[in-house]
Parts: sequence; C-alpha cells; structure tokens
Amino acid sequence: MKSKIFMYLFIFTALLVVFQYVNSKNVFEADTAQLEGYKTKIEKYKDSVTVLGDKAFQYSEFSLGYSDEALDYIEKRGYDSDQLIALIEESLYELNLKEGDNPLVPYAAMSSGGKMIINAIRVLNHKWLICNFNDGEYWGELFLKYTIGENGEIIFEVVDSLLYTTN
Repeated sequence: MKSKIFMYLFIFTALLVVFQYVNSKNVFEADTAQLEGYKTKIEKYKDSVTVLGDKAFQYSEFSLGYSDEALDYIEKRGYDSDQLIALIEESLYELNLKEGDNPLVPYAAMSSGGKMIINAIRVLNHKWLICNFNDGEYWGELFLKYTIGENGEIIFEVVDSLLYTTN
C-alpha cells in the first residue's frame, strides 16, 4: 500500500512538473512573441523619428537660426538673433493693431467685418522674411525685406505677395 501511495505521488508530481513545464513554455513563447512585436514597433518608431528629424532639418534650413552667415551679420551689428526675431515679430504684429488692414498687406479685407492681419512669421535670414495673412476667409502670403534702422527701428518692404483664390 505504501508503494502505491508513493507511486501515485510520483505520478502526480510528474504530471505537475509536466504541466508546469508546458505552461511556462507557453508563457515564455507568448512573452517572446510580444517582445518581438515591441522590437518591431520600436524600429518603426525609430525610422519615423529619423524621417521627422530629417524633415525638421530641411524646414529649418531656411531659418535665421541655422544660417551662420546671417547670424554673423547680425552679431556684428550687436544684435542677438533671438531678440531680433522677437523684435521683428512684435513689430509686424503691432501693425495688425492699426486701424484698418495691416499696412504691409496689399489686399483689402474681402470678408464682411474682417481685417487683413499677419498670422505667422518666419525669418529666413538677415534680410528676408515670409509671413502669411488672412481676413478670416481669404488668406495669402507676403515676402518681405527688412532692414534695421540706425535707431533700432525695423523697416519693412514688401517684395512680393500672393492672395489665394477660393473656388
């Protein structure tokens, strides 16, 4: 009888070990498959980050912050590029506050009650900038030349402008 009990305990233990082995193997395989899925996603995201980084570099190529020659020109005149960009933006946005349309925008507002105002500005280098404008319905872009006067005032000159048509 004692030997039967030991045999049953041995069989039960063997079955328990086999069950634990199979279960652990399945859990390990599931975790490995999940880990491989994560590795694939990480590689995909790394590629996406690389592509976005390349695009950001391309977009920043025409920016005052990435033009060494323009930065040298500005620094030789005693200006900090970040402060100069802020001064340019402030000057252009102040023109939006004048009565009527912004004086740099060569188009009159066409929407009822609208006013042509400058929305976004990108300083390209130490001489040029591009900005967009709208009146709530119609919009366009301006290519401006700017110079810094002797007393620190910024003088803008419209080089070209574009008003997009609506269909």
